[in-house]
Order: sequence, then structure tokens, then C-alpha cells
Amino acid sequence: MATKRGALIIFEGLDRIGKTTQSKLLFEYLSNECGILCERLAFPDRSTQIGSLIDAYLQRKIEFNDHTIHLLFSANRWECIDSMRTKLLQGYTLIVDRYAYSGVAFSQAKGLDKLWCQSCDIGLLKPDLVLYFHREKQSNCLLYTGDERYETKQFQEKVEFYFEQFRSSSHQWKDINVINKDNTNMRDKESIQNEIRLYVKDCLEGIKTNHIEELWKEN
Repeated sequence: MATKRGALIIFEGLDRIGKTTQSKLLFEYLSNECGILCERLAFPDRSTQIGSLIDAYLQRKIEFNDHTIHLLFSANRWECIDSMRTKLLQGYTLIVDRYAYSGVAFSQAKGLDKLWCQSCDIGLLKPDLVLYFHREKQSNCLLYTGDERYETKQFQEKVEFYFEQFRSSSHQWKDINVINKDNTNMRDKESIQNEIRLYVKDCLEGIKTNHIEELWKEN
């Protein structure tokens, strides 16, 4: 009997909103409590030569124009596609912190054309589930300031606008509102994780074939 392929699960959203913490919690849950084969990845993958250039750019050590850095981010995803496909077909579920949607949203926030940005990633592996971490617009309880190039409140709000366009146009996107009902504080980690697990359970159960679709490409 052929091995059932794993799921490609993407965590998307603004910086410093809890994606990394929750993706690690999901990995531990699936691996340790459910006995599911899985791996966790994060983009950019700073361990590769391309990733090291991106890392230096984000830390303001080198400069690239906006089109060049977009292409480097895209290339960083493409250099992982063969190993990702192999793992999925071996039955591994991949938990990925950021993907092509971030590439497009961040570059659009700098004024680049959406269709051009997307064209660089046409044919990547299409996710089975995108968990979109967001906050209510009126909430001001998130901190955006950090050491890296994009970690400013003004820029993150621009990125958020373009993320919202993806959110409204795909049934594979599931909302994870990280702010409590009073819009004053972050929800506790446990309640967010429990919500994520429900979406992931439905996703895993919904995979019926080993076919992997391609991103932004009609099949």
C-alpha cells in the first residue's frame, strides 16, 4: 500500500505575532502526541548561500534593490522545493513558517507589482492549509519594533494590507486572530494552539490523493 503523503501547512502573518512559537508547538504536538511524521521549516532558510545573503540584507549589512532581494527570497524557496516534495511523498507533514505569500506581500509593500512578484513563485508546491495570524485593525497591543530591516510599525501595517488581499481570496486560508475579545491583549498560547489543531486535523483528514498541486498555476 502506497504511503499517504503529508500535508504542507503554512504559517503566515506579520512579524512578532506568534507564528514561530505556534509552529513549534504544533510540531511538538504532531510529533510527540500524535506520532505523525513531520518537519518544521522557516523561510528565509538562512543556512544556504542564498539565505546568508538574505540574512545580511535583513541585518542591514549589505544592500540590494527591491527587485533583486525579491528574487533572492524566491530563489531561497525554490532551492528547497525538491527536498520538500520528497518529504511530503514520504509521508512527512511540513510545517512552514512563511512562504511565497510573505514574499509577495512584503514586496508589494515596497511598491512592486503583484503579478511580477507572484510570477517568480509560480509552480512552487501549493499549500494544503495556510494559517493566517492577524489582529483586529483597532488593536494596538502588538509590538513591531525589532532589529531587522522590516520590523517597523509603519512597514508592517503596509504588509498587513496586502496580506488581507490573499486572506479574502482563498478558501485554504484560515484566520487565527491572536488578540482577545476585548482587543487589549494577546490570547493565551494554549487557546490559539487548540484552534490551530482543529484546522490541521481537518486538513490531514482531507488529503485523499498523493497529488501535489502547484502554486498559482491551473492544474
